[in-house]
Amino acid sequence: MSHTSREKLDLVNRTKKVIGQLESVLRALNEDEPCADALQRLAAARGAINSLIAELMEDHIRNHMPRNSKSSEEAADDVIQIVRTYLK
Repeated sequence: MSHTSREKLDLVNRTKKVIGQLESVLRALNEDEPCADALQRLAAARGAINSLIAELMEDHIRNHMPRNSKSSEEAADDVIQIVRTYLK
């Protein structure tokens, strides 16, 4: 990855937040909290994960895909493949 130290710190902190959210779900399940509480926490974690995936995909597309070496169609195919791979 080609992130600056500040960007890397942001990504690491966001990942830790997701871990905390998932640990909160686990506690809710272990402590027999209402299903709605666990579902709300899971939805928040999913949103955080989706946001993190989107940011990393953008970085990958912008910084790791070859530029000017492929046709527009080939570049579009590459982007579509990335989206299909990581948004399953």
